[in-house]
Amino acid sequence: MGGKIKSWKKRWFVFDRLKRNFSYYVDKHESRLKGLIYFQAIEEVYYDHLRSATKSPNPSLTFCVKTHDRLYFMVAPSPEAMRIWMDVIVTGAEGYTQFMS
Repeated sequence: MGGKIKSWKKRWFVFDRLKRNFSYYVDKHESRLKGLIYFQAIEEVYYDHLRSATKSPNPSLTFCVKTHDRLYFMVAPSPEAMRIWMDVIVTGAEGYTQFMS
């Protein structure tokens, strides 16, 4: 879901363990960078059990990535994809804090 305009748009995400971030793009060719989320900014990753993401295209597959300055609502294409993405994001964020210790 968009940050300023609260509408749902398709985005393509790229997880980069070495750079300790994940970026998202407007297109699958990764030619138009839309945003970047650094692991150190991630506070929490959780299933949207409160259904805060109004008008989600699929509420049961909606999850949240909470950072210092924004709450990202994301919808996965399947329950498996949602679990994988949530695990990967949490592992990346936790790996960052372990790296810093």
